[in-house]
Amino acid sequence: MEELFLKAQGLLETQLEPILFFCLGSVLTFIICYIRHAMLDRRFQELQMHTALLEQQIELSSENAAQKREEMERLLGEMNLQFKDLSQRVFDQNARTFSEQNSEKLHLILTPLKEQVSAFRERIDLIHTEETRERSSLKQQIMLLRELNQQISDEAAKLSNALTSDMKTQGNWGELVLDKLLELSGLRKGIEFEVQKGFRGEDHRLYKPDVIVHLPQNKSIIIDSKVSLSAWTRYVSAEDEGTRARALSEHRLAITNHIKELRDKDYSSLPTLQTLEFVLMFMPIDAAYMTAIQNDPMLLEEMYTANIIIVTPTTLLSTLKTIESSWRAERRDKNALEIADRARLLYDKLRGFLEDMDRLGKQLETCRDSYHKAMNKMSSGRGNLLAQAAQFQELGVKIKRKIPDAITESSTQDTPDKN
Repeated sequence: MEELFLKAQGLLETQLEPILFFCLGSVLTFIICYIRHAMLDRRFQELQMHTALLEQQIELSSENAAQKREEMERLLGEMNLQFKDLSQRVFDQNARTFSEQNSEKLHLILTPLKEQVSAFRERIDLIHTEETRERSSLKQQIMLLRELNQQISDEAAKLSNALTSDMKTQGNWGELVLDKLLELSGLRKGIEFEVQKGFRGEDHRLYKPDVIVHLPQNKSIIIDSKVSLSAWTRYVSAEDEGTRARALSEHRLAITNHIKELRDKDYSSLPTLQTLEFVLMFMPIDAAYMTAIQNDPMLLEEMYTANIIIVTPTTLLSTLKTIESSWRAERRDKNALEIADRARLLYDKLRGFLEDMDRLGKQLETCRDSYHKAMNKMSSGRGNLLAQAAQFQELGVKIKRKIPDAITESSTQDTPDKN
């Protein structure tokens, strides 16, 4: 009897949690009473000599055992409900907190990533559309260039007969042709070129070039359109060789004088104007230039020495188109750099997203491991709670609702031998 008592007492001290000590003490009292009742019953059957007082004591013991059994069943039911409620609240709270935190993190990560992807796609579509439009318009511009050359030649022939010695008329007509060429080139006024912009030199004089064409890398080129064509007009309309020869000489002298005038202005020395060393001297009529060169080949050397290049509508438009192409390439390169920057940002965002997702996966694994460890503490190992609760039922404790089989089957604790 005492050995059984000591064994039960050791089991209580080593296996059950402190919080259940009081409840299990009651269970132990019930078990002792139950065993005592059984022994008395066996003695009653063997001796059949019990007195009325002994029968009264046995009856009283039976009543106490019944009360203790009911109390134990109630405590077990409360323990089961409290444990289920507590575990469910803890799990729900952790899951809700974890879900809210990670949902917020995913939103903060995915929203900028989505905006970057959309902006990146829009930028690429825009560049592709612009390049397609530029390629299609290039063919039209080439055809327009051919038509323009023919048109300019025809107009030059007509105007050469109409021009007189009026310098103002010649200047206005030259500026008109120059404006038309700038428009056809595709360069943007106020951005890639400027007209009649004033600069102050070191001598405080005001310099106003006819046209300043900007180049990539902060450089510029000057175009001057004030060359006189009065002598060439007389040369074309002359009726005798003497008049023609004098007009040709005056035409040659007008070009030379204007070259010297541009050389003396020295636009490249202006501190606020980063221009090339040479100036483009525009002659609106190709024939006027060709006539001067054919009759005085040394004019080319004179031009190059003075850093002056004479251009006509044909050669100037080709030059302007080349400059416009260089600007288009510059913008395309900048777009490519911007695309590269956006791609790098997109890659960094994607890398950060994947790193966060990796951490999220590890946190989920940790949460799952913690859950399994908590469940194993309840259902695995010697003396686990599920095994102890099952022993109560085997000892005759009546329960209202069994623990689910899916949980009890996971218990790996062997039931202790009942002696």
